[in-house]
Amino acid sequence: MNFTTEKNRIYYEADGKLLAEITFIDSNENSMTINHTFVDDSLRGQGIASQLVQAAVNEIKKQKKHVKASCSYAVNWLAKHPDAA
Repeated sequence: MNFTTEKNRIYYEADGKLLAEITFIDSNENSMTINHTFVDDSLRGQGIASQLVQAAVNEIKKQKKHVKASCSYAVNWLAKHPDAA
């Protein structure tokens, strides 16, 4: 699946419909917080949310910032993947 990356958002659309999205905002000058994860019911159970969090972590690290999360899915994902952040 090819995600589209914007400044504070990574998402997937098909036929003009948003099917998956993760957003992250500046917390301060040194960190960003993943604050929202969405996966359409049609894509559930395929690991898409996990792929989105990994993509967001990669993007945040690329900006040389620390990763934080307020979205419950991302909080749990980061707890299971402590080396990722």
